[in-house]
Amino acid sequence: MNTSTPAGNRKLTLDDIADLRAYERERAEFRSHMIEVKRKRRVALGDIMTIMFENRDTMRLQIQEMIRAEKLVTDEGVLEELKVYNPMIPMPGQLCATLFLELTSEEQVREWLPKLAGLENSISLKLSDGSTVRGAIDAQHAAGLTRPDVTAAVHYLTFEFTPEQVEQFAFGPVSVVCDQPQYLKVAELSSVTKDELLTDLRP
Repeated sequence: MNTSTPAGNRKLTLDDIADLRAYERERAEFRSHMIEVKRKRRVALGDIMTIMFENRDTMRLQIQEMIRAEKLVTDEGVLEELKVYNPMIPMPGQLCATLFLELTSEEQVREWLPKLAGLENSISLKLSDGSTVRGAIDAQHAAGLTRPDVTAAVHYLTFEFTPEQVEQFAFGPVSVVCDQPQYLKVAELSSVTKDELLTDLRP
């Protein structure tokens, strides 16, 4: 099967995914490397919300760990994982993020999931000129949100930038904003995180 990708395409292919034995040999070193990558890409928004900005490496880790857990050995099985996770690898001009609600008890789940209904439409990035880039969820994820009066603990967001917005992102401070009425929070990106995300936004 031809797994080549067009120039500039960051999506993963079968050739990028190690089989179980090969991954086991590299796993400790790769996971250690990914701790630092994720540290740069993780943003806490208040006490119960975390946003992880994904890239090719974070998605390769996710796919490899899923294959390891499920003991997938066929190309067909790996292709299914690629189909699920490749959309979360940003192309130039995009940022992709996983939003987690860090709810550690049943009591918190019962309190916060109804309180944060509509959360998936409430996350944006505020640029230094005051403009915003709002996160959007894809149709498949939206279809899974079957109850308007409750949110999910995990959301997948994509932020689409114009070339001008990319340069504005690079120019000055950038903040993650949640404007859900029950959880109004702002977190400014560190310079380390901003520099890391510019590698996603630029070709």
